[in-house]
Amino acid sequence: MRHFRLLLAGNGISAYGSYLNMVALNVFVYHATGSALTAGLYMAVRLATSVASGWLSGRLVSRYDRKRLMVGADLTQAGALLALLLAPGTARVALVFALAVAGGGCATLSQVALRSSIPEIVGAGQRARANSLLVTGRALAMIAGFASSGVVVAQLGYRAAFVLDAISFVISAGILSVLPLRTRAAAPQAADQAPPVPLTVRVLLRTAPLPAAMIAVRAVDGLGSSSHNVALPIYSSDLDPHHPATFISQFWATWAIGNILAQQVIGRPAKKGADGIPGERGFALGACVMSAGFIAVFSGLPTAPAVIAALIAGAADGFTEIVYVSRLQSAPDEQRGRLFGLAASTENAGFGLGMLISGALLERFSPLTVVAGFHGLAMVLCIALFTLLYRRGPAPGPDPAAAMGRELPGTPGGGA
Repeated sequence: MRHFRLLLAGNGISAYGSYLNMVALNVFVYHATGSALTAGLYMAVRLATSVASGWLSGRLVSRYDRKRLMVGADLTQAGALLALLLAPGTARVALVFALAVAGGGCATLSQVALRSSIPEIVGAGQRARANSLLVTGRALAMIAGFASSGVVVAQLGYRAAFVLDAISFVISAGILSVLPLRTRAAAPQAADQAPPVPLTVRVLLRTAPLPAAMIAVRAVDGLGSSSHNVALPIYSSDLDPHHPATFISQFWATWAIGNILAQQVIGRPAKKGADGIPGERGFALGACVMSAGFIAVFSGLPTAPAVIAALIAGAADGFTEIVYVSRLQSAPDEQRGRLFGLAASTENAGFGLGMLISGALLERFSPLTVVAGFHGLAMVLCIALFTLLYRRGPAPGPDPAAAMGRELPGTPGGGA
């Protein structure tokens, strides 16, 4: 875990730069063009690239060295930011959209490569612990990035924010370069034997329905996440028109604290699957609690209960993500990249679709109605998954996937 902690530090630094730049770039595009539509188009391009690049990332991660892919992704983003800094003012808006493509694609590639590599870097028995540390690091980076973005942009300007982000990617790439990490199994399957993406999806649905169901739940969770992200500024303005940022700040800070607490929850000796990680039942319950917490936040509760609801939602969100990622990592190494590529595309597609639909619905309905509708749908799916697992009973034991000649994640049954 010593090398992984250094990797974690580099990942946290680059995540801080990304969250800082998320705010800086959005404000920069709006100020440079004076158009909210252009600013929204920037986000749409970045998200669409993230969706499309999931499939490609899965293929790249299955075929090429994952460490080099992560280093290349960091350096590409740093180079794109440097080009933006050196470009004349008239060309910067166009370059911002090129940066959206580079950022969306490289962020997805890095995520797929890192998640696929965790069992090889730390060992299969330590993957839940490693995933929980990644959740904590990202939550801390989000707090620091969002909290400092206003100060950096206001006091130092956009160029300073872009420079900080570029430096963060260079640091991350440098740490990755010098660490002696093994990111692939000792005897990986030949790349030309890896199944193509369509076959992987079909076999996943046929031989491993539980991982497929978990990915589906995460896609619907993406719809729910987009609904509360879009509704939050409106709800916060309704609560206090003179200080609309107050509730938003309280919500995200409390949510992040809950995510950090999830690291402690995941390590407790609760009822777990055979591999020591809470199984699909824990995932379904956690996702259900998360959605209920988000609905409660928008239900008009007084400040203290609303903050508690946000804390519970954040903890459940972190818990379900750790369980979800850890369970998908139980796939054989040669399948893992494509599986996480599929998951990334599905999750980003759900979030992007939810952003569009939520924005339209909020023109006619209240934030509570929209958030409750989307998160309620996620809860229904989670309850259905939990009911299926409960009726199925204890896992009967490994059942090799005959169609692929080897075991897929979840074929032994849901560890609960």
